[in-house]
Amino acid sequence: MSNYNKPVLNSYLVSKRGFTLVDLLVIASLIGLLLSLILTSINVIRARGYDTTRKSEMRQLQTALELYHNDHGEYPTTHNVWYGDSLMGGYKTEWVPNLAPKYVSKLPTDPDYTPNACGGWGGTYLYRSNSINYKLIDHCPQTSTITSVSSSNPFYDPSRETWAWQISTPDAVYW
Repeated sequence: MSNYNKPVLNSYLVSKRGFTLVDLLVIASLIGLLLSLILTSINVIRARGYDTTRKSEMRQLQTALELYHNDHGEYPTTHNVWYGDSLMGGYKTEWVPNLAPKYVSKLPTDPDYTPNACGGWGGTYLYRSNSINYKLIDHCPQTSTITSVSSSNPFYDPSRETWAWQISTPDAVYW
């Protein structure tokens, strides 16, 4: 009888009963790679969401400041000192004096509030005014896409290019 009629069984397939250590390591590394990609995407989405909230709150404050100016002929003053809900801003709850509750229901807090970040200056809104001009910044937000803001962006701060959002009167841009 010839060998051509006998079924040939591969001894490798018959003896293999599970995964080898190399197989498990490859699978674990692929799962880890996929998880890191997903988590990175989630963090970028979170940062963009926080930035959208910051921009919206800053626009609302800008409108409230203009309404205040229309009623009083000047902006709420801090006597040219930075006020904010942070260490270097004096932990002031009324960091834009006399604005809440008449012009805004309450002063906002950064969506990723971290008052002691950046040496006590960061993660909060800060306000400065001499009654003629004002500058409102979100200084050193911890979760943000701020490093990708270009000078054509209306929230671009030329004094703090990579770590602050700003809205100001034209003469206060470089404070």
